[in-house]
Amino acid sequence: MTPAPTPDPRAERTRAKLRRALLDECARRPLSEVSVAALVRGAGVGRATFYLHYADLEALAVDACAYVVRDAVDALHAWRGRPDPRSAPPALLAFFEGLPPHAPLYRALLSPGGQGPLGRVLHHDLRARSQAERELVGAPEAPLIASAVAATFTGVLADWLHGLIEATPEEIAHRVWRLLVTLNLSQ
Repeated sequence: MTPAPTPDPRAERTRAKLRRALLDECARRPLSEVSVAALVRGAGVGRATFYLHYADLEALAVDACAYVVRDAVDALHAWRGRPDPRSAPPALLAFFEGLPPHAPLYRALLSPGGQGPLGRVLHHDLRARSQAERELVGAPEAPLIASAVAATFTGVLADWLHGLIEATPEEIAHRVWRLLVTLNLSQ
């Protein structure tokens, strides 16, 4: 999970350095080959500082990828009115198109079917946002549909990242959009 927000700007700067160092390291090698020693060297901080902010590399990786969760949730809720089931909103297209550069890192944190630490965060945040929006408009079955939307999106995203679904970013955006619109329109 993402560390609790702190009013100390120094702590946020340190976490930002660590996130950047992790993304840089993961651009060169898989997460499983990244060491804390290499990370702290790249971030210019001490090993004790790393452990002050994160329990382990996985916690840092999930925090570094948290923007993916925010982007996904925002992209799925970027439309207003009655959605066009044929065409994904531009934010969802941009979301999928932005994934490939860090896909190996996402695959390390999001296993097929949507499990893994990043999958848990994505499912939780997406379910909460979906349920809140359904309740706001008085849509029926808010908890049920929110769970279905979160599970569907998280599972399809993970399977696509792992190559279990063949599609370009644009194709998968439109396909997953049609699934989610169908779920949201079901009563």
